[in-house]
This record gives sequence, C-alpha cells and structure tokens, in this order.
Amino acid sequence: MRMLVVDAFADRPFTGNPAGVCLLRDAADPDWMQRVAAEMKHSETAFVRPVVDDGADFELRWFTPVMEVALCGHATLGSAHALYETGTVAPDRPIRFRTLKSGVLTVTREGDGSLSMDFPVCPAEPIDVPEGLPEALGLQVLRAGRNVQNDLLVEVADETAVRKAAPDIRALAAIDARGVIVTAAADPGRAHDFTSRFFAPRVLPGDAEDPVTGSAHTALAPYWAGRFGRDTLTGYQASVRGGAVRVVLRGDRVILSGTAVTVLDGAFNA
Repeated sequence: MRMLVVDAFADRPFTGNPAGVCLLRDAADPDWMQRVAAEMKHSETAFVRPVVDDGADFELRWFTPVMEVALCGHATLGSAHALYETGTVAPDRPIRFRTLKSGVLTVTREGDGSLSMDFPVCPAEPIDVPEGLPEALGLQVLRAGRNVQNDLLVEVADETAVRKAAPDIRALAAIDARGVIVTAAADPGRAHDFTSRFFAPRVLPGDAEDPVTGSAHTALAPYWAGRFGRDTLTGYQASVRGGAVRVVLRGDRVILSGTAVTVLDGAFNA
C-alpha cells in the first residue's frame, strides 16, 4: 500500500510537523495500525480508507507510537494533502473524513494551495493551577484551563518564556493531563498573534514535544479570540521545527489552515 510522510503546517521540507499517511484500500486491524505507527515513530501516523457513506468520503484514524488518539490536526492536514497530491481527490473537491470520536471533519483546498480544516472547538475551562505544574514546567503560570481532551492550557508571562521552556518531562508526566499547551501573546512586531508549545509525555516518546499541534489550536483559538476580541488569528508553535496555524473561530467550530509538503512517497510492504 502507498505510504507518504508529509510535513504539515510547513512551507518547505523539514519544518512543521511530520506525519505518516497510510492510504488503505480496505479496513485494517487496529493492532496492525498501532504496530505501523510504532515503526514510523512520528508523533502521529494517519490511516485513510475510502468509505461508502452519504456523510463522508474517507475514514480517518490517528495513532501515536503508543496509542490511538481521538483528534489530530497535523495528520488530518497531511492526509488531505496526500489525497490531493496523489490525485485521489480532485483539487476543487472538499474531503469529508469520518472519525471515531470527532465526528466528520471537512478539509477544503484553497486557491492559494493552503488547506482549511473544519474542526470542533475544544475550549479550556478555567481551573486552579495544578499542584506541581509550575515546577515541572520551570515557569510561572499566570492562568490555567482544562478541556475535554484532558489537555491543560497554560498561559505564561511572554513569548520568550514559551520559547525558552525546558520542562522536566518526568515531573510533567505525573500531572493529570494528556498534554500541556504552554502559550503567551506574541511579542510586538511578530507576524503572529500568539505563540505556543505542546508537551505530551504520556503519549509521545523522547522529549515529548509535538512540533505543531492542530488539536491544541482548537483550544488556543477560543482562548486568544476572547483575549484579543477578534475571531481571525495566527498562531505560531515555537518548537525546533516550528510552524504557523491560521485560525478562524465560527461559533462551536474553528477553521485551522496551513500548508504541507510531501517528503517521502513509497510502498509499505508489511
């Protein structure tokens, strides 16, 4: 079967967030998909197969090297890019993905070549700062929230603090959360409005940092829209690879937009 590696939220290779995209013809065993994701070692590997469904065109599932997840933005972007790039879907046709836990996600190719994803908003409700979190992050926490994905959204003093963050990953793994979104308003003069980083020691191996996280922006979009008083914003995720995510808040939905680049296209034989 055809397997691609796509750098999502990127305009050139080796930036943004790499995702494996496996183009299936038929349904596959979840245990096998998990083994493939472990072999690929990307933060997420997506599995796409065509379906006969009035409400969707393809089924989409996402796996980290250790578990299946309910929502992944960059691997959705990568999957849509792969379908357009391989000619599986015409460039003027939207793609409707059926997912297990996040409903139908629609991706549209814009005239400038960017891809826009229609996702459910996942706002973080304010909470008291969890015990041990500032120490694990090595940062002063101004505000904290938690969403239904069990991600913590943590605002810190400024963009410099976000960029310099070097959390204690073992201590962070002891905090009750799928992942921790560290964010601040952008420094003056930046091309983006807010910046962030995402750490998920319970689901990602190694340094536990995800380079550019679409799902995190379903929480960041309503948070910063409320702070700035406008619904159209640009976020920058300041990992080593880095990547920009444009967000447009529309009620209980958010449009996440970005570009992607194919860096590998081959056959998977296992």
